[in-house]
Amino acid sequence: MSKRHLFPSLDGLVPKALRGIVASNPRLNLDEANKVVYDSEAPRSNVSIVSGGGSGHEPAWAGYVGTNLLAAAVMGDVFASPSTKQILAAVESVPSDKGTLLVITNYTGDCLHFGLAAEKTKAKGNPCKMLICGDDVSIGKKGGSLVGRRGLAGQIGVLKVLGAAAAQGATLDELYDFGSAFANSIVSISATLDHCHVPGRTEHGALAEDELELGTGPHNEPGYWKLSPAPSAEGLVQQILKYCLDETDPERSYVKFNPGDETVLLISNFGGISNLELGGLVDEILQQLLKDWNMEPVRVYSGCLETSLNAPAFSVSVINITAAAANSTYTVDQIKGFFDTRTDTAWEAVAGYQSYPRRRKRSEQVVPPPKEIRRTVDDSTDLKIDPSLLESMIESACNAVSAAEPDLTKWDTVMGDGDCGLTLQTGANALVDALKTKKVASNGSVIEVLNELEDIVEGKMGGTLGGILGIFFVALRTALQENIGLAKEVGVPALWGKALSTAISHLRQYTPAKVGDRTVMDTLIPFAMAMEEGRSFEQSVAAAVKGSEGTKKLKPKLGRATYVGVGADNNKELPPDPGAWGAMVGLQGLLSAF
Repeated sequence: MSKRHLFPSLDGLVPKALRGIVASNPRLNLDEANKVVYDSEAPRSNVSIVSGGGSGHEPAWAGYVGTNLLAAAVMGDVFASPSTKQILAAVESVPSDKGTLLVITNYTGDCLHFGLAAEKTKAKGNPCKMLICGDDVSIGKKGGSLVGRRGLAGQIGVLKVLGAAAAQGATLDELYDFGSAFANSIVSISATLDHCHVPGRTEHGALAEDELELGTGPHNEPGYWKLSPAPSAEGLVQQILKYCLDETDPERSYVKFNPGDETVLLISNFGGISNLELGGLVDEILQQLLKDWNMEPVRVYSGCLETSLNAPAFSVSVINITAAAANSTYTVDQIKGFFDTRTDTAWEAVAGYQSYPRRRKRSEQVVPPPKEIRRTVDDSTDLKIDPSLLESMIESACNAVSAAEPDLTKWDTVMGDGDCGLTLQTGANALVDALKTKKVASNGSVIEVLNELEDIVEGKMGGTLGGILGIFFVALRTALQENIGLAKEVGVPALWGKALSTAISHLRQYTPAKVGDRTVMDTLIPFAMAMEEGRSFEQSVAAAVKGSEGTKKLKPKLGRATYVGVGADNNKELPPDPGAWGAMVGLQGLLSAF
């Protein structure tokens, strides 16, 4: 678990965070003493929906106060219920002629304090009801027979539809009945790669690298199952969906899903999962839902909906809105409309706005790749060599680049963004695959190989290095074809010298990099110059080696490395420039086979 924090202590942090939250919306007020965020313009003609719980779950719950969602939220200390006094302050901050609905997750402290606040509110003659939401399937019916299901992020979906229904004028009883039916139509479970760390506390229970917990809670509770070794993402999703949807499991079959039922998928990032991986997780879940459960959700929401500080964890909730409609006075279309109702809260920023005029299948959204069209090579402008030699040289160069990937990545992590090694390895692996499938080199065509390299660089190799190599290979291939006559007139080495010189000249139109700037040009330019001067291939590669070695003593002048505060001086060697070194390694690979 990461123990690094911007604020190393919890002292004063919750009020400070709440002040930051209300700054984003001028309608919001903060009762700092009671840690209550409320909508200063909440209409008395609507039922006031009030929620809350411990801090550390942001944006829940203060972030959901605003138009068409919560009227107020009350926050306790980190992972601790707010007090009854705080909750009463929240209720009194948003008075309503129709009454107040308290909506909470199923935790003992919350149930007791919100329950007492509800009783006190009713004792004053003000209508008030409390809805307890539990959606976790991990503990099971026997283990949770007394306390019921634990609350996870499925409650955020409950708040979303209730807020929209309240804005349309629903009564307190209508909202309570609808919320109950909706909450009872949710199945959720969470998984964690590690626990979160609370600022200022000594935390225990960190997971080992090969462990994963399933059935964890949002308050750093241990999971119901510890999985070791940790399953793959695909295997984990398979288990998650089985626990949520397998109706033959007598312990966890809380909600029945009939064929054709419309569902909503809600995935909550606990705070420590990257958006990149979260997107991959969403895709994997949707694929398995369709393939294994014949289910295609009509709405998909993912993001930091209810977090657990910095926990690298997430929860998955599947909501059967057809079942919710069958047990309430609202239709499926009305419920979808509640999800689509705009708000000025964190919901819009985290979950996004979705309003579909019609249900679209995922196959309609993902455009299939275009059919590959192989470029033909004109024999009159082609350069051919012995096919076995060409294959051997390509394979040797690619293997050399792949073998260098760990060092290239390490060096680029120090001086850049860490992508150089993998970028080159991706290109090398793709070219080896082309060799194996006989797409290139089987007839000894150099132009065919360069065509393939262009496609690989354009399609699979991003970043600065990918752009430089793309321009270089296109210019090199064009120059070879345009000057093919030199091969017969003065020999193939002269043709290569001319083509390499031309390629460098074209490349200089797009980058100011030159020898001495600590870039890939420290390898390419010496190599091209040596070839143009008529030196042997071995001598030209030696020039490239010398150029790449020299980058160890050069101060970066271009690229991301110029922003890194480790500039070279006369007495200190840096790692070599990874782009220059990678190009050099590839040239050495060609030479070793040649």
